Amino acid sequence: MRVDSHVHVWDLAARDQPWTASLDPLRRSFSLSDLAPSLEAYGIDGVVLVQTVCVAEETPELLTLAARDARVAGVVGWVDLRRPGVAEQLAALRAAPGGERLVGIRHQVQDEEDPRWLCRSDVRRGLRAVADARLVYELVVRPPQLEGVLETVAALPQLRFVLDHGAKPDLSVRPAARWRSQMSALGSHPNAVAKLSGLTSAAPPRWTVSSLRPFAETLIEAFGPQRLMFGSDWPVCLLGGGYDVTVQAAEQWVREGREFVFGDTAQRVYGLGAG
Repeated sequence: MRVDSHVHVWDLAARDQPWTASLDPLRRSFSLSDLAPSLEAYGIDGVVLVQTVCVAEETPELLTLAARDARVAGVVGWVDLRRPGVAEQLAALRAAPGGERLVGIRHQVQDEEDPRWLCRSDVRRGLRAVADARLVYELVVRPPQLEGVLETVAALPQLRFVLDHGAKPDLSVRPAARWRSQMSALGSHPNAVAKLSGLTSAAPPRWTVSSLRPFAETLIEAFGPQRLMFGSDWPVCLLGGGYDVTVQAAEQWVREGREFVFGDTAQRVYGLGAG
């Protein structure tokens, strides 16, 4: 099974995506039908849909889509980790149509002003509920928040963490020594996994496979193929060239263990097909 572990869909008629306000190529609705030709062209058997906004109504909609479309192997949704009753919220999502495809939870930590947001007692309580539900927690953060990430990953060894987009380092320069060190430190924790994603989406207009290779190689070295998975970040990758160049770049960066990066890791980490 070949898996794209990071795909977004949205319908602007149902809900705005405020984060796209200044990103003209993304100011329209995107469905899996739009992506279908590319999935077929690259032999992608299943995708993991990932939440885009911290709105409770979005996750049931993604699960409903998963119930209707066999291409959706899993859904990473959202709940408010700070509120009491996270366990009950997760149970309700699992009982909803498509609930067996819920594989993880994510929050836009990148937008939180507190760099140690993940270390808050109420957030940690919510994360423990995610662990108890045997779901993964997906990290969308920026470099200043990585110290809090490292503390949290160490404090919750029972929870599997998945790092999105390499924590969004500055791709316009060579990888910073501090970021490389933090990736190595995160990769030393057996409950941490990373996605090879977001690089072609956030890169400057003139990025090349070679210019981004040091970032990809840092992730490959830190986590190894068995704890790394390919994610296109579609449709955000349209900002940096599109689906074709994203897949082709990843295939050039990953020399060994492609079967893990392009499928096996995602199946194991998310338990795809086990529901």
